[in-house]
Amino acid sequence: MPTYEFGCTHCGDDFVAMRRIAERNDPMACPSCGGEAVRVVLTAPTMWSMSASDRKAHATNEKARHLPKTSEEYKATHKHGPGCGCCGGGTSKATVTAPNGAKAFPTKRPWMISH
Repeated sequence: MPTYEFGCTHCGDDFVAMRRIAERNDPMACPSCGGEAVRVVLTAPTMWSMSASDRKAHATNEKARHLPKTSEEYKATHKHGPGCGCCGGGTSKATVTAPNGAKAFPTKRPWMISH
């Protein structure tokens, strides 16, 4: 069961209580004075309970949000577009030359005519 933070509207005390998710926004009785306490957010969510891959994804998203890559930074890591044969180490499969010297484009749409 998750824990939620509550603040008493009468005495001003803050406390943490375990509640069902369906009851998260329902007011509850203050343990100090018995008055009505509403749900409040006092602290940030904890990151220690996340998996390492989730923390890395959050860190990447935060960096991308506040510090986007410049064109020069992007070009330094991505010289050409996806499927490039010259940077990937393999041969490009975009153009195939037949034994008679004719060129074929197996990855392109069959109805496209090459110039």
